[in-house]
Amino acid sequence: MGKVAKGAKCSVSGCDKPAVRSLSAAKVSSAGLNVGSGKRAYLCKEHYKEYKKRTKKEKMIEKWRYST
Repeated sequence: MGKVAKGAKCSVSGCDKPAVRSLSAAKVSSAGLNVGSGKRAYLCKEHYKEYKKRTKKEKMIEKWRYST
């Protein structure tokens, strides 16, 4: 049973909602979300949606880069 299933809170500063996803803290902070220190960042539904929007262009470029 993971930390999200146990009821971890969102890692973004100022948010106390329950987390739905766990991602690498480095990826989340590079997307512009303010998370604390640690290896993992736990995101609520709203912040995960914001993370996906901010990384959409980068993912598309990586996809183009490796497709042949």
